[in-house]
Amino acid sequence: MPTILRLLVSSMVLKDPPDHRRLRNLVQKAFTPVMVENLNGRVAQITEDLLDAAARKPVVDLMEDFALPLPLTVIAEMLGVPQSDRISFRGLIAKVLDSSAVTPISFIRNYPNMLRLNRFLRKLVKLRREQPGDDLVTALVQAEEGGDRLSEDELISMVFLLLFAGHETTVNLIGNGVLELVRHPGQLQKLREQPDLIDSAIEEMLRFTNPVGVVAPRFAREDVEIAGVPIPKGSTITLLIASANLDETAFPDADKLDITRSPNRHVSFGYGIHYCLGAPLARLEARVAIPALLRRFPRLDLAVPAEKLRWRPNIGLRGLEALPLSVSLDGSAAGRSAA
Repeated sequence: MPTILRLLVSSMVLKDPPDHRRLRNLVQKAFTPVMVENLNGRVAQITEDLLDAAARKPVVDLMEDFALPLPLTVIAEMLGVPQSDRISFRGLIAKVLDSSAVTPISFIRNYPNMLRLNRFLRKLVKLRREQPGDDLVTALVQAEEGGDRLSEDELISMVFLLLFAGHETTVNLIGNGVLELVRHPGQLQKLREQPDLIDSAIEEMLRFTNPVGVVAPRFAREDVEIAGVPIPKGSTITLLIASANLDETAFPDADKLDITRSPNRHVSFGYGIHYCLGAPLARLEARVAIPALLRRFPRLDLAVPAEKLRWRPNIGLRGLEALPLSVSLDGSAAGRSAA
């Protein structure tokens, strides 16, 4: 098996205990809640810089101008990528993560980028072994429990996972969430008038817009029956997060966006031992980014008909290719004419 595939297949996401617990314990020593909370100020600064640039445009592509570059910039800084390499790193990451990789052809086309990213990350790990810093790769290199450490392949696999966990959910949460707020003007106005609702609004966006549609496949180790359906031993099971989050037996009026919904026991970040490692980071970035966007632009309108919006062709991730918005700084509808 090619090295890059072996790294992806050996990801913690696809491990069962005890291997999963060993890897999770080690990475949690590096990727801590305190580390994430300490990013609040920096996320705010990056957000304002991106909005400054967006404000100079009559029509903003929320994905290209905001939702994509925000988490990419944050993760580059978190990993300790040298300043001189950050532009090329962000470009490479964008190419790797933007591929749908849902067919053998698309995977093959993206394979050279994945190899380049693998080489880049190995150089970064080597650099942080020799020159430790206050960053996530250094913390992963130094993470230890009972004399156990991550091997180099495990380090690279873990960074790949963090790139996805700390990036994809945030991109789709911001893009999908803002789209639904625009399509539900009553909910948008409520959030503008009551900004303290942002936390419950984010949870509802996670439930209603389903940034991640499915989780990694499960395999039946024995014959089982679920809801009267026999599942033979060896079968592959695909769990649909999107279906669970729209279950009327769990969520009254499940097909309605309600930013005040409580309780809201969605499963957008998974559940149990495989609960998403990047969940605190995604929530933090959305908690900073969405209110800042609404403060900066008193008026947001779709610049194209909703049926013209393009979705990325990926069964596992639900995200927009582009989200053109007409914006105005003074609350007028003037910006819409640019559409």
